[in-house]
Amino acid sequence: MPVFQPAAHELEPIERASRDELQALQLQRLQDTLRRVYENVPHYRQAFDAAGVHPEDCRSLADLAKFPFTAKSDLRRHYPFGLFAVPRQQVVRLHASSGTTGKPMVVGYTQADIDTWAHLMARSIRAAGGRQGDIVQVAYGYGLFTGGLGAHYGAEALGCTVVPLGGGQTEKQVQLIEDLRPDLIMVTPSYMQVIVEEFRRQGKDSRAMSVAVGIFGAEPWTEAMRADIEASADLKAVDIYGLSEVMGPGVACECVETQDGPVVWEDHFYPEIIDPETGAVLPDGEEGELVFTTLTKEALPLVRYRTRDLTRLLPPTARGMRRMGKIVGRSDDMLIIRGVNLFPTQVEEIVLRHGQLSGQYQLVVTRSGLLDELRVRCELTPAHMHADREVLARELQHQIKALIGVTATVDVGLPDSIERTLVGKARRVIDQRPR
Repeated sequence: MPVFQPAAHELEPIERASRDELQALQLQRLQDTLRRVYENVPHYRQAFDAAGVHPEDCRSLADLAKFPFTAKSDLRRHYPFGLFAVPRQQVVRLHASSGTTGKPMVVGYTQADIDTWAHLMARSIRAAGGRQGDIVQVAYGYGLFTGGLGAHYGAEALGCTVVPLGGGQTEKQVQLIEDLRPDLIMVTPSYMQVIVEEFRRQGKDSRAMSVAVGIFGAEPWTEAMRADIEASADLKAVDIYGLSEVMGPGVACECVETQDGPVVWEDHFYPEIIDPETGAVLPDGEEGELVFTTLTKEALPLVRYRTRDLTRLLPPTARGMRRMGKIVGRSDDMLIIRGVNLFPTQVEEIVLRHGQLSGQYQLVVTRSGLLDELRVRCELTPAHMHADREVLARELQHQIKALIGVTATVDVGLPDSIERTLVGKARRVIDQRPR
């Protein structure tokens, strides 16, 4: 893998480009993407034809608003490879992201996609303050989740020394921070708080750790959490953004100089903010749902992909590309528990597989100490009111962990123990976490 080229004091030329130069490149790449998906992906040909648009109708960036959206349901409907724009044999890697059914959303990468991803992660780490020769401890999970490998490849592309520890093993995290003295750590912000807590549990000064910069993502986090981490670990806390469907981590990243919102790498991803109800494009500065069109992806290009994340686009500051505000919520019902995406309907499917359980359930989310906790409440049917509830609870707990990836406490109650609502939607989620 080639090492990322810019010297420590330089930006890439595109990061310094004028808006006119950047938008000219975006339009060229957008037109190419629209043509490729129309020619190679039956779904997009049908969707464009149904909307009465053709790739040749895109003569300006504003014309993108004429084209239909892509949603998570489209990826699920065409599972696993139906949205690929290249033959499957040209795909060198597969990752997967949780969906609302038992099957994940599969994303694919050509070798060029992998190289682009590594390049953008290297750009992100460099924007966050990383430099060639730095030691980077990667504490994101490895595997189908894009976090660990995305961080790993990017750090290596920048020329860093990577410690590929992955998630968990908190005592080992502390030991390696002390022994190897990493300059940066890449991890979820909530788990960074746990690492700090482990330092203190061992009677050690968390502010004395070697880490100068933490690159935190995979879950929403507040400015208050940033201040807490920076004070307790004596480091700079930098926000990175991404999602598996669009690429993985590295779609946007904050600059350590300003820490004023992740810079969207607009030479590879065209962002829009829309009204989540009407789909109308909103001007910069207004809050709405974030939508991305990929501009350079080969295996899985996406046109106007609805992320469901609520934020706003902000003007450039340290670089010539626009920034994202903090994610303030989601326009759907997805929960993020310790960096894992979870939809209530995923739990519903598991509950409904058991003939002894009614279809009633609730998810109660709390925060115990520094980490989120999930409690799943469900109930027996009257016909099975004498079933062994403890055995059922253990069974459900195992299936939720195996199929969704979340550790939950499960309570199986007697019939009619879950509250009903006679007006409006059932209250499936009780989120008791502090805002």
